[in-house]
Amino acid sequence: MDRCNNPFCPGAGFRPPELVGRSRVIEDIEVALTRVRRGIPDRSTFMVGLRGVGKTVLLMHLKEWAESKGFMGVEFEFEESKKLSEMMGPPLYKALTGLDKIAKVKDVVANAIKGLTGLVGTMRYEGLELGLRVANSGHSNFDLLELMRLVGEAAKSNQTAVVFFIDELQYVPQNELATLIVALQFCATESLPITLVGAGLPQLLGHAVKAKSYAERLFYFPEIGALEYNDVVDALQKPLEKHDIKFSDDAIQKIFEQTQGYPYFIQQWGRDCWDVAKEPLITLEDVRMATIRAIDSLDAGFFRSRFDRCTPTERAYMRAMAEVNSLTPRSSDIAGVMNKELNQLAPLRASLIKKGMIYSPAHGDAAFTVPLFADYLKRTVSL
Repeated sequence: MDRCNNPFCPGAGFRPPELVGRSRVIEDIEVALTRVRRGIPDRSTFMVGLRGVGKTVLLMHLKEWAESKGFMGVEFEFEESKKLSEMMGPPLYKALTGLDKIAKVKDVVANAIKGLTGLVGTMRYEGLELGLRVANSGHSNFDLLELMRLVGEAAKSNQTAVVFFIDELQYVPQNELATLIVALQFCATESLPITLVGAGLPQLLGHAVKAKSYAERLFYFPEIGALEYNDVVDALQKPLEKHDIKFSDDAIQKIFEQTQGYPYFIQQWGRDCWDVAKEPLITLEDVRMATIRAIDSLDAGFFRSRFDRCTPTERAYMRAMAEVNSLTPRSSDIAGVMNKELNQLAPLRASLIKKGMIYSPAHGDAAFTVPLFADYLKRTVSL
């Protein structure tokens, strides 16, 4: 079959040909955004899930929907070792200047831009450099609250709402996450049209609650997980309908077993099955051949890129995790494999959590943030 027509597209943030299994969370977030725009307080959203489940795709889908309805979207991916203000500044500035073009009350937007420059430093507005510190009290909570108030007034004056779409929220330092939570609570209590749709790894929930204990009541925390079997069928079959191609039932069952329903892997297997198949019915034998290609590709890219970020001692810790043969190995069992005392390994565990390689689903447990990562380690790393 013509590889150029292959509809499957594994890649970071690549939209799949069929977005399946997410209708409920999409509907809930769309309702929440609409309520906020109408001046009715509703909770912001922190979507949580492992790597490769499609959180970024959902963020992009929701941003497109929001902007098509007239919302002002402020999108960015948080980077390790960055400050929230420097990440937020450029996209918020762009949104505000866009809002200014349709503003009924231009002074309100100008005040918001001045507030932004006070928080993040000198920026340009209508050809003039602004270095005003109108929002810089020296206390970050107050600064962001004042900025959010000014932005909220600008949005309200134009009968719209500002939505922050932030990816990789687990990397936001705890004190800055606390500041953001306080600011969002302020917006909700004042019925200002500002809200947030974010995404992060599973540790984001605990991170947010540590930052502010009431975070559980201020945010939705929908878990974005693996797809159910029927959704996997749709993800594989629907993109092929216009090509008069289909998977056999046993081929789909095998892909479901191999991928465990994780969307990124489904795209990888779908792509490789298309490339190896010779007939319009993709068979179990095609899947077997595609599996070799898929694993090679994942090992060289998806898995390896994350493995390479870690130090030799961190890699040894993760390899010991894989050896325990549990989805959530106990820290004591990992220490046993490494022949180390539990307290000796605490810094390694903390470092891997900070890097987003593992998380703690329960006290004393650990789990990989990357699905099937234990299998990769067993294939490629000696104990």
